[in-house]
Amino acid sequence: MEKVVEIDGRKVGFKATALTLRFYRHFFGRDMISDMVKLRKAYKKAAELPEDATEEERQDAQLSALDLEIFENAAWIMAWQHDKEAAGTKPEQWLDGFETFSIYEIFPEILTLWMLNQETTAIPKKK
Repeated sequence: MEKVVEIDGRKVGFKATALTLRFYRHFFGRDMISDMVKLRKAYKKAAELPEDATEEERQDAQLSALDLEIFENAAWIMAWQHDKEAAGTKPEQWLDGFETFSIYEIFPEILTLWMLNQETTAIPKKK
């Protein structure tokens, strides 16, 4: 599955396949499925914060540095799969090519791609 998203005024391609999990584990030594579940929960909590939330609620709902790193790593892996030359050899190199990079604008696009890739075509057997 592939998707093109506009980031900082330019089109950036992302690709997710069965190999994405292996690449993520190889590059970062972490389980992408667990990381994406954690990130999705943290993002949802932050994105659904009401405007009249207290300062304590706002701080509790903020994404942690680890959440942001998981997002950056997942985005880079998918961008790297789409175009290795444009993504460079490290997430830092790729991110440095952007002036702005909002997780709140881009994560829903990446999550959609991820979820489409995770769908199964198998029909469960009835017992």
